[in-house]
Amino acid sequence: MSLSDNAVRATIAVADMEGAKKFYEGRLGLAPQEGGPDAVRIYECGNGSLLQVYESPDHAGKATATVVSWSVPDFDAQVEELLEAGVEFAKYDAPGGDERGIHTFGDHRVVWFQDPDGNVIAVDNGTSY
Repeated sequence: MSLSDNAVRATIAVADMEGAKKFYEGRLGLAPQEGGPDAVRIYECGNGSLLQVYESPDHAGKATATVVSWSVPDFDAQVEELLEAGVEFAKYDAPGGDERGIHTFGDHRVVWFQDPDGNVIAVDNGTSY
């Protein structure tokens, strides 16, 4: 038995569930599963993966690296959809970044952005570096 044989769930701490719902559901377009406690939202994503957002003000936004990443088949369309929803991409002073916040490393393209608590989220085109 190995953990690699089992589904994994990304879990993100947020300070305010109402603000988190506006971001994850309103801007990112995720649909929550029904039921569960008010302080937890679980979003079903592709291939049976899950994103769990839970209210924990003492821990929200304390991670200093990317907490969740989506690999998408149509990167350009997803980027446009996120921009239209008001998501602002991080613009890092690093080689490969453009004025919109799209970073390119060979065939790999990625954008990073933050939720209302400062948790860093990424979307990439699914190719390796």
